[in-house]
Amino acid sequence: MSGWTRREVLTSAAGATVAGWVGRLAGQTAVKWSAGTERPRLEAPPLAADCHHHIYDARFPPDPSATLRPPDALVDDYRALQARLGTTRHVVVQPSTYGVDNRCLLDALAAFGATARGVAVVNDAVGDAELARLDRLGVRGLRFNLAQAGATTVDMIEPLARRIHDLGWHVQVNASAARIQAILPVLDRVPVPVVFDHLAQIPEPAGVAHPLVADLRRRLDAGRIWIKLTGVYGQSRVGPPTYSDAGAVARAYVQAAPERLVWGTDWPHVNMNNRQMPNDGDLVDLLADWAPDAAVRRRILVDNPRRLYGFPAAG
Repeated sequence: MSGWTRREVLTSAAGATVAGWVGRLAGQTAVKWSAGTERPRLEAPPLAADCHHHIYDARFPPDPSATLRPPDALVDDYRALQARLGTTRHVVVQPSTYGVDNRCLLDALAAFGATARGVAVVNDAVGDAELARLDRLGVRGLRFNLAQAGATTVDMIEPLARRIHDLGWHVQVNASAARIQAILPVLDRVPVPVVFDHLAQIPEPAGVAHPLVADLRRRLDAGRIWIKLTGVYGQSRVGPPTYSDAGAVARAYVQAAPERLVWGTDWPHVNMNNRQMPNDGDLVDLLADWAPDAAVRRRILVDNPRRLYGFPAAG
């Protein structure tokens, strides 16, 4: 014990415990992979959902082709984030790290229980029995991560979308704005909702003037797509805490179709590439700017996730 007596160790531990409780009482909670310690100023409504986060666990081996191999971001770490943010429900998204091996995702869903839903990654070799099993275990969509080479391709989207139609699932697309524009004809043919990650990655400084924004607004008006208000820091040149340039894109989506938007943290923010780690409390508070009306925020945080992911009406 490096020369410490047992009394000193116990006294130190007791002091740390007291300090921890004092921090909680003061609204200060440090969470792995998140800057800041403060609770959001914006109080989340009951049953609010964080619709995009990941779990990483070294017990599960990464796909051999994976380029993104972050340290652990575990179930208990995420629970600490929930306690800080005041959210209740959440959606665990399969990251590129594990390819089509969904064991880490399913392990997390089992640990979280009824408050969680999942978005899995499969390829065209998946069997119908496996899709049915994923459905029973809480999966409600398939992710096509076209920003990271490997597990999925554009050619898989339409055939797999037809196979998941009767399950009531959706297709989730993570891709650059340019790639999304190129594959819009494919996405227009799929028979299930299409959900775009991270504001559809509209680049700055083009922002709301980028032609993809108009393309997506037409599809929002037609009720064909959903957009995740996530990853605002990914394209922003202004940076924290306001991310006001990319935030203008989020605000435009809210004004266009608040009934087809969901919000999420994208915790643990593994693509920061040495940039400042986001403060998740600030990410919650940005909703007050993007959606000033409390009823609209409730729709984005509670009602829309219930529709898209099949959460129960209460509890």
